[in-house]
Amino acid sequence: MWSYGVTVFILLMGYMPFSGTEEQQTNAIKHGKWKKKEKEWNNISPSAQDFISSLLVVDTKKRLSAEDALKHDWMAKRAHMNDDMKHVDQSVADNLVSFGQASHFRRACMEMMAWSLTNDERKEVRDAFLELDTDRSGAISMQEFKKVMIDKFHISDQKAQEAFEALDTSHHDEIHYTDFLAAMTSTRIRMHDDLLKATFNRFDTDNSGFIDKEDLKKVLGEAFEGESIDHLMEEAHAHDGKISLEDFVAFMHGDDAGEHHHEAANKLIDKAITHPDHAGGRERKLAAKSTKTKEVSTKASGGSCCSVM
Repeated sequence: MWSYGVTVFILLMGYMPFSGTEEQQTNAIKHGKWKKKEKEWNNISPSAQDFISSLLVVDTKKRLSAEDALKHDWMAKRAHMNDDMKHVDQSVADNLVSFGQASHFRRACMEMMAWSLTNDERKEVRDAFLELDTDRSGAISMQEFKKVMIDKFHISDQKAQEAFEALDTSHHDEIHYTDFLAAMTSTRIRMHDDLLKATFNRFDTDNSGFIDKEDLKKVLGEAFEGESIDHLMEEAHAHDGKISLEDFVAFMHGDDAGEHHHEAANKLIDKAITHPDHAGGRERKLAAKSTKTKEVSTKASGGSCCSVM
Protein backbone atom coordinates (compact mmCIF):
# COMPACT_ATOMS: atom_id res chain seq x y z
CA MET A 1 0.00 0.00 0.00
CA TRP A 2 3.00 2.30 0.56
CA SER A 3 4.16 1.60 -3.01
CA TYR A 4 0.66 2.26 -4.26
CA GLY A 5 0.69 5.60 -2.43
CA VAL A 6 3.98 6.52 -4.12
CA THR A 7 2.54 5.59 -7.53
CA VAL A 8 -0.61 7.68 -6.98
CA PHE A 9 1.55 10.57 -5.78
CA ILE A 10 3.63 10.51 -8.98
CA LEU A 11 0.57 10.28 -11.23
CA LEU A 12 -1.24 13.17 -9.56
CA MET A 13 1.66 15.45 -8.70
CA GLY A 14 3.93 14.82 -11.69
CA TYR A 15 7.17 14.35 -9.74
CA MET A 16 8.79 11.90 -7.32
CA PRO A 17 7.88 12.24 -3.61
CA PHE A 18 11.50 11.70 -2.55
CA SER A 19 14.61 13.35 -3.97
CA GLY A 20 18.31 13.80 -3.31
CA THR A 21 21.07 11.21 -3.03
CA GLU A 22 20.26 7.56 -2.41
CA GLU A 23 21.10 8.01 1.26
CA GLN A 24 18.90 11.12 1.54
CA GLN A 25 15.99 9.37 -0.18
CA THR A 26 16.33 6.31 2.06
CA ASN A 27 16.34 8.48 5.16
CA ALA A 28 13.28 10.45 3.93
CA ILE A 29 11.38 7.23 3.22
CA LYS A 30 12.15 5.82 6.68
CA HIS A 31 10.80 8.95 8.31
CA GLY A 32 7.89 9.42 5.89
CA LYS A 33 9.10 12.87 4.84
CA TRP A 34 7.81 13.24 1.28
CA LYS A 35 8.19 16.42 -0.74
CA LYS A 36 5.00 18.45 -1.14
CA LYS A 37 5.10 21.37 -3.61
CA GLU A 38 2.28 23.73 -2.68
CA LYS A 39 1.30 24.65 -6.25
CA GLU A 40 0.90 21.04 -7.42
CA TRP A 41 -0.60 19.96 -4.08
CA ASN A 42 -3.29 22.64 -4.24
CA ASN A 43 -4.17 21.60 -7.81
CA ILE A 44 -5.51 18.23 -6.69
CA SER A 45 -8.75 17.78 -4.79
CA PRO A 46 -8.90 17.64 -0.96
CA SER A 47 -10.13 14.06 -1.32
CA ALA A 48 -7.03 13.13 -3.36
CA GLN A 49 -4.80 14.90 -0.82
CA ASP A 50 -6.32 12.87 1.98
CA PHE A 51 -5.95 9.66 -0.03
CA ILE A 52 -2.22 10.22 -0.57
CA SER A 53 -1.64 11.35 3.01
CA SER A 54 -3.39 8.21 4.31
CA LEU A 55 -1.16 5.94 2.24
CA LEU A 56 2.25 7.54 2.73
CA VAL A 57 2.29 6.74 6.43
CA VAL A 58 5.24 4.87 7.95
CA ASP A 59 3.17 3.23 10.71
CA THR A 60 1.42 0.31 9.01
CA LYS A 61 -1.32 0.35 11.65
CA LYS A 62 -2.27 3.89 10.66
CA ARG A 63 -1.80 3.39 6.91
CA LEU A 64 -4.86 2.64 4.73
CA SER A 65 -5.44 -1.04 4.08
CA ALA A 66 -6.37 -2.20 0.56
CA GLU A 67 -9.97 -2.67 1.66
CA ASP A 68 -10.19 0.79 3.22
CA ALA A 69 -8.50 2.38 0.19
CA LEU A 70 -11.18 0.98 -2.10
CA LYS A 71 -13.84 2.50 0.14
CA HIS A 72 -12.15 5.90 0.26
CA ASP A 73 -14.20 8.76 -1.17
CA TRP A 74 -11.59 9.57 -3.83
CA MET A 75 -11.60 5.99 -5.12
CA ALA A 76 -15.36 5.58 -4.90
CA LYS A 77 -16.00 8.59 -7.15
CA ARG A 78 -13.10 8.10 -9.56
CA ALA A 79 -15.19 6.39 -12.26
CA HIS A 80 -17.17 9.57 -12.94
CA MET A 81 -14.36 12.13 -12.79
CA ASN A 82 -13.70 12.27 -16.55
CA ASP A 83 -17.12 11.52 -18.03
CA ASP A 84 -17.32 14.89 -19.83
CA MET A 85 -13.92 14.47 -21.57
CA LYS A 86 -12.75 18.04 -21.15
CA HIS A 87 -9.22 17.31 -22.34
CA VAL A 88 -9.85 15.10 -25.38
CA ASP A 89 -10.50 17.68 -28.10
CA GLN A 90 -10.17 17.85 -31.87
CA SER A 91 -6.43 18.53 -31.72
CA VAL A 92 -5.87 15.33 -29.73
CA ALA A 93 -7.86 13.36 -32.28
CA ASP A 94 -5.97 14.97 -35.18
CA ASN A 95 -2.60 14.20 -33.59
CA LEU A 96 -3.52 10.54 -33.09
CA VAL A 97 -4.65 10.17 -36.70
CA SER A 98 -1.59 12.05 -38.06
CA PHE A 99 0.71 9.80 -36.04
CA GLY A 100 -0.84 6.80 -37.76
CA GLN A 101 -0.03 8.29 -41.16
CA ALA A 102 3.52 9.45 -40.36
CA SER A 103 6.63 7.81 -41.79
CA HIS A 104 8.22 5.02 -39.79
CA PHE A 105 11.33 7.07 -39.03
CA ARG A 106 9.25 10.00 -37.79
CA ARG A 107 7.28 7.67 -35.51
CA ALA A 108 10.54 6.19 -34.21
CA CYS A 109 11.80 9.71 -33.44
CA MET A 110 8.58 10.67 -31.68
CA GLU A 111 8.63 7.47 -29.63
CA MET A 112 12.18 8.30 -28.53
CA MET A 113 11.21 11.91 -27.89
CA ALA A 114 8.50 10.78 -25.48
CA TRP A 115 11.23 9.44 -23.18
CA SER A 116 12.89 12.87 -23.08
CA LEU A 117 9.81 14.83 -21.96
CA THR A 118 9.82 16.63 -18.64
CA ASN A 119 7.17 15.99 -15.99
CA ASP A 120 5.49 19.29 -16.84
CA GLU A 121 5.31 18.37 -20.53
CA ARG A 122 3.78 15.00 -19.72
CA LYS A 123 1.19 16.66 -17.50
CA GLU A 124 -0.06 18.69 -20.49
CA VAL A 125 -1.64 15.59 -22.05
CA ARG A 126 -1.94 13.22 -19.08
CA ASP A 127 -5.61 14.01 -18.47
CA ALA A 128 -6.48 13.32 -22.10
CA PHE A 129 -4.99 9.83 -21.77
CA LEU A 130 -6.92 9.17 -18.56
CA GLU A 131 -10.16 10.25 -20.21
CA LEU A 132 -9.63 7.83 -23.10
CA ASP A 133 -8.79 5.03 -20.67
CA THR A 134 -12.42 4.69 -19.56
CA ASP A 135 -12.03 1.35 -17.76
CA ARG A 136 -8.99 2.67 -15.79
CA SER A 137 -6.84 -0.26 -16.88
CA GLY A 138 -3.75 1.87 -17.50
CA ALA A 139 -3.96 1.37 -21.26
CA ILE A 140 -6.38 2.38 -24.03
CA SER A 141 -8.11 -0.56 -25.69
CA MET A 142 -9.16 -0.61 -29.34
CA GLN A 143 -12.82 -0.42 -28.30
CA GLU A 144 -12.19 2.66 -26.12
CA PHE A 145 -10.12 4.31 -28.82
CA LYS A 146 -12.53 3.72 -31.68
CA LYS A 147 -15.57 4.76 -29.67
CA VAL A 148 -14.14 8.24 -29.07
CA MET A 149 -12.55 8.68 -32.50
CA ILE A 150 -15.63 7.58 -34.43
CA ASP A 151 -18.51 8.68 -32.17
CA LYS A 152 -17.15 12.01 -30.96
CA PHE A 153 -14.91 13.17 -33.81
CA HIS A 154 -16.50 11.29 -36.73
CA ILE A 155 -13.18 9.88 -37.90
CA SER A 156 -13.54 6.99 -40.33
CA ASP A 157 -13.12 3.47 -39.03
CA GLN A 158 -10.15 2.93 -41.37
CA LYS A 159 -8.23 5.99 -40.15
CA ALA A 160 -9.02 5.13 -36.54
CA GLN A 161 -7.75 1.59 -37.15
CA GLU A 162 -4.54 2.90 -38.78
CA ALA A 163 -3.90 5.26 -35.87
CA PHE A 164 -4.52 2.55 -33.30
CA GLU A 165 -2.21 0.07 -35.02
CA ALA A 166 0.58 2.68 -35.23
CA LEU A 167 0.22 3.46 -31.53
CA ASP A 168 -0.03 -0.18 -30.44
CA THR A 169 3.75 -0.73 -30.41
CA SER A 170 3.50 -3.74 -28.08
CA HIS A 171 0.98 -5.44 -30.40
CA HIS A 172 -1.23 -6.34 -27.44
CA ASP A 173 -4.28 -4.49 -28.80
CA GLU A 174 -3.81 -1.58 -26.41
CA ILE A 175 -2.13 1.83 -26.38
CA HIS A 176 0.27 2.56 -23.54
CA TYR A 177 1.06 5.96 -22.04
CA THR A 178 4.45 6.38 -23.74
CA ASP A 179 2.92 5.63 -27.15
CA PHE A 180 0.23 8.23 -26.51
CA LEU A 181 2.87 10.78 -25.48
CA ALA A 182 4.74 10.12 -28.73
CA ALA A 183 1.66 11.03 -30.78
CA MET A 184 1.16 14.21 -28.77
CA THR A 185 4.70 15.49 -29.47
CA SER A 186 3.62 16.60 -32.96
CA THR A 187 1.74 19.71 -31.80
CA ARG A 188 0.39 19.46 -28.25
CA ILE A 189 3.90 19.29 -26.81
CA ARG A 190 6.29 21.85 -28.35
CA MET A 191 9.39 20.41 -30.01
CA HIS A 192 11.79 22.88 -28.40
CA ASP A 193 15.57 22.94 -28.79
CA ASP A 194 16.42 20.98 -25.64
CA LEU A 195 13.89 18.26 -26.45
CA LEU A 196 15.16 17.82 -30.01
CA LYS A 197 18.78 17.72 -28.87
CA ALA A 198 18.01 15.22 -26.09
CA THR A 199 16.23 12.98 -28.60
CA PHE A 200 19.09 13.24 -31.10
CA ASN A 201 21.57 12.27 -28.37
CA ARG A 202 19.52 9.19 -27.49
CA PHE A 203 20.04 7.97 -31.05
CA ASP A 204 23.68 9.10 -31.25
CA THR A 205 24.91 6.21 -29.11
CA ASP A 206 28.63 6.69 -29.83
CA ASN A 207 28.58 10.49 -29.34
CA SER A 208 29.99 11.05 -32.84
CA GLY A 209 27.75 14.01 -33.64
CA PHE A 210 25.86 11.93 -36.24
CA ILE A 211 23.25 9.19 -36.31
CA ASP A 212 24.18 6.28 -38.56
CA LYS A 213 22.73 2.85 -39.28
CA GLU A 214 24.58 1.20 -36.41
CA ASP A 215 23.20 3.78 -33.96
CA LEU A 216 19.65 3.03 -35.07
CA LYS A 217 20.25 -0.71 -34.74
CA LYS A 218 21.48 -0.28 -31.17
CA VAL A 219 18.39 1.73 -30.24
CA LEU A 220 15.64 0.16 -32.36
CA GLY A 221 16.97 -3.31 -33.18
CA GLU A 222 17.16 -4.78 -36.66
CA ALA A 223 13.78 -3.29 -37.62
CA PHE A 224 11.11 -0.86 -36.42
CA GLU A 225 7.44 -1.75 -36.91
CA GLY A 226 8.50 -4.30 -39.50
CA GLU A 227 10.57 -1.84 -41.55
CA SER A 228 14.31 -2.30 -41.98
CA ILE A 229 16.86 0.17 -40.66
CA ASP A 230 17.90 0.86 -44.26
CA HIS A 231 14.35 1.94 -45.01
CA LEU A 232 14.33 4.29 -42.02
CA MET A 233 17.60 5.85 -43.17
CA GLU A 234 16.05 6.43 -46.60
CA GLU A 235 13.01 8.08 -45.03
CA ALA A 236 15.33 10.37 -43.07
CA HIS A 237 17.23 11.24 -46.28
CA ALA A 238 20.54 10.50 -44.56
CA HIS A 239 23.54 12.07 -46.33
CA ASP A 240 26.34 9.54 -46.92
CA GLY A 241 24.67 7.21 -44.46
CA LYS A 242 24.67 9.77 -41.63
CA ILE A 243 22.13 12.11 -40.03
CA SER A 244 23.59 15.28 -38.56
CA LEU A 245 22.03 17.31 -35.78
CA GLU A 246 20.71 19.95 -38.18
CA ASP A 247 19.43 17.25 -40.56
CA PHE A 248 17.50 15.80 -37.65
CA VAL A 249 16.07 19.20 -36.70
CA ALA A 250 15.02 19.80 -40.31
CA PHE A 251 13.31 16.44 -40.54
CA MET A 252 11.40 16.86 -37.27
CA HIS A 253 10.19 20.36 -38.12
CA GLY A 254 8.91 19.13 -41.49
CA ASP A 255 8.41 20.97 -44.76
CA ASP A 256 6.72 23.99 -43.16
CA ALA A 257 9.76 24.89 -41.09
CA GLY A 258 11.04 27.70 -43.38
CA GLU A 259 12.90 30.44 -41.56
CA HIS A 260 11.84 28.95 -38.22
CA HIS A 261 14.02 25.92 -38.89
CA HIS A 262 16.96 28.07 -39.96
CA GLU A 263 16.86 29.92 -36.64
CA ALA A 264 16.15 26.82 -34.55
CA ALA A 265 18.94 24.82 -36.15
CA ASN A 266 21.50 27.58 -35.64
CA LYS A 267 20.48 28.04 -32.02
CA LEU A 268 20.53 24.31 -31.35
CA ILE A 269 23.89 23.75 -33.00
CA ASP A 270 25.47 26.71 -31.21
CA LYS A 271 24.24 25.28 -27.92
CA ALA A 272 25.65 21.84 -28.78
CA ILE A 273 29.05 23.33 -29.67
CA THR A 274 29.39 25.20 -26.38
CA HIS A 275 28.05 22.37 -24.21
CA PRO A 276 30.79 20.85 -21.99
CA ASP A 277 29.81 17.32 -23.02
CA HIS A 278 30.65 18.07 -26.64
CA ALA A 279 34.42 18.35 -26.72
CA GLY A 280 37.26 17.73 -29.12
CA GLY A 281 36.43 16.13 -32.44
CA ARG A 282 32.68 16.35 -31.96
CA GLU A 283 32.89 20.11 -31.42
CA ARG A 284 34.85 20.54 -34.63
CA LYS A 285 32.36 18.43 -36.60
CA LEU A 286 29.41 20.40 -35.31
CA ALA A 287 31.16 23.73 -35.85
CA ALA A 288 31.86 22.80 -39.45
CA LYS A 289 28.32 21.63 -39.95
CA SER A 290 26.82 24.85 -38.55
CA THR A 291 27.88 26.71 -41.70
CA LYS A 292 25.54 24.55 -43.76
CA THR A 293 22.28 25.27 -41.94
CA LYS A 294 21.01 27.48 -44.73
CA GLU A 295 21.33 24.62 -47.20
CA VAL A 296 19.59 22.25 -44.78
CA SER A 297 16.80 24.77 -44.19
CA THR A 298 16.22 25.01 -47.94
CA LYS A 299 16.00 21.24 -48.20
CA ALA A 300 13.61 21.07 -45.24
CA SER A 301 11.28 23.67 -46.73
CA GLY A 302 11.25 22.07 -50.17
CA GLY A 303 11.02 18.35 -49.44
CA SER A 304 7.53 16.92 -49.05
CA CYS A 305 9.05 13.75 -47.57
CA CYS A 306 9.46 15.54 -44.26
CA SER A 307 5.73 16.13 -43.78
CA VAL A 308 3.79 14.12 -41.20
CA MET A 309 0.94 13.50 -43.59
